[in-house]
Amino acid sequence: MTIRPFLSSFSLNPPSIYRFLMKLPFGLRKLFWLILNNVKTQVLRTTYMFVLISVALLWNALRSVICESTSFQLVEDNKICNDYQEIKIQESTQVLGVGAIPRSVPVILKDDLVDMVKAGDDVIVTGILTAKWSTDLKDVRCDLDPVLIANHVRRMNELKSEIDIPDDAVLKLKQFWTEFKDTPLKGRNAILQGICPQVFGLFTVKLAVALMLIGGVQHVDASGTKVRGESHLLLVGDPGTGKSQFLKFAAKLSNRSVITTGLGSTSAGLTVTAVKDGGEWMLEAGALVLADGGLCCIDEFDSMREHDRATIHEAMEQQTISVAKAGLVTTLSTRTIVFGATNPKGHYDPEQPLSVNTTLSGPLLSRFDIVLVLLDTKNPDWDAVVSSHILAEAETKNHNYEEDLGTIWSLSMLRRYIQFVKRYFRPVLTKEAEKVISSYYQLQRRSATQNAARTTVRMLESLIRLAQAHARLMFRNEVRRLDAITAILCIESSMTTSAIVDSMGNALHSNFAENPDQEYAKQERLILEMLHLQDEFPEVISTGGSICG
Repeated sequence: MTIRPFLSSFSLNPPSIYRFLMKLPFGLRKLFWLILNNVKTQVLRTTYMFVLISVALLWNALRSVICESTSFQLVEDNKICNDYQEIKIQESTQVLGVGAIPRSVPVILKDDLVDMVKAGDDVIVTGILTAKWSTDLKDVRCDLDPVLIANHVRRMNELKSEIDIPDDAVLKLKQFWTEFKDTPLKGRNAILQGICPQVFGLFTVKLAVALMLIGGVQHVDASGTKVRGESHLLLVGDPGTGKSQFLKFAAKLSNRSVITTGLGSTSAGLTVTAVKDGGEWMLEAGALVLADGGLCCIDEFDSMREHDRATIHEAMEQQTISVAKAGLVTTLSTRTIVFGATNPKGHYDPEQPLSVNTTLSGPLLSRFDIVLVLLDTKNPDWDAVVSSHILAEAETKNHNYEEDLGTIWSLSMLRRYIQFVKRYFRPVLTKEAEKVISSYYQLQRRSATQNAARTTVRMLESLIRLAQAHARLMFRNEVRRLDAITAILCIESSMTTSAIVDSMGNALHSNFAENPDQEYAKQERLILEMLHLQDEFPEVISTGGSICG
């Protein structure tokens, strides 16, 4: 039995009541239809019929209460806002197999998790994996994409720097400098020999790499203007001089590092670019932004795009990148150390300035604290020493030696030492160091001919940073005359025409001295005489005379 003939038997208006009852939900209508078909007596059917009409009336009353409007007005007092951010995490390339392509998944951060991480961080994300509808675009099939709703985010790069320095390692470092208290430069050279040990000699390059990684102290004046503490290094050399070896080893010494070429591995290149993804514009970070707070190693530095050449000036000096693209106006932080390597354009001509030999502009070269030129000149004695070192290393590579800081510094110990001195030492210049640095800067300004782009105020800031870095390397909290003289020697090595020392020689052929403290005494006496400071430090002249005589 159906509802329509059943209503006709009660002299009711079947069409109107039928339409009225059909407004009930389908499940409720089906329930009553089953009841009417299974009830046999007329009295029970009449009773159920009145119950059905009552329920229908009640449902109609409830529907009138429910709002079916499509226009809404915002109530200001009841507005609730939540922080929301979408990021994309990618598999770490260190844990992938050979030839594997890293995959990525979007992550949604809410409330207190927003802005906890930045581009380039190593993170562990705990959350719920769910599906999300893709963006509704015309003539594009709508699809489901996996997305992770984060519940907890843990940064791993901060934990590395905290765990890497145990108490026994700090005690070992203090004992090391206690042993070399009388010959500090011999202890310093023992540390430097641990940098890229597979490359023989190159004392000047290894010293420059150590000072670059340690860096100086950032200075902030009363107005909030910042003077960077990070030092930049550029190696200009012939093929086969070990430039890429130093790049890769320096990346291992830093907790956070990015290795790229001048052209860059993505459309972002070295700085940043705006790309369109899913109908929306977004910023794609380049190598300098990803290496914020760490080291950016750039090989083939002279093959940069024109876009990067214009923006890298701000990234290296002000340590920010200002972006105004596709309606996105922001400033990204690039507090990174730039370690570049490039080949000279054709045959290196010592008579020409550095900007001509490298096709790099003068303003860009002035932002590098040290620019070392490695020329593969013919030197039979040097070739014999290098070949014997390489052959001896091949014979003893299978032997295991106990780690002794006086002779061997492992990679892990070097990382701990660099992180420790950067964290706990903030050197301050002494009066004698200020006098030496100021005199050298004034002399360079007077004698600047071919190096006019290098002898700017940035040279004075570079001298201060290098002196502070050397004081940290020597495990001290004050910058002494020794540190200032060493900073001057590093700057002199990067000058094609020196104002003081014309016999520095090729940085490629610089080797570790057998008695570095005596060698330093000779160099210090020579520099102070050229700076006319022998009257300021008479004890140096007398000491130098006794050593040389």
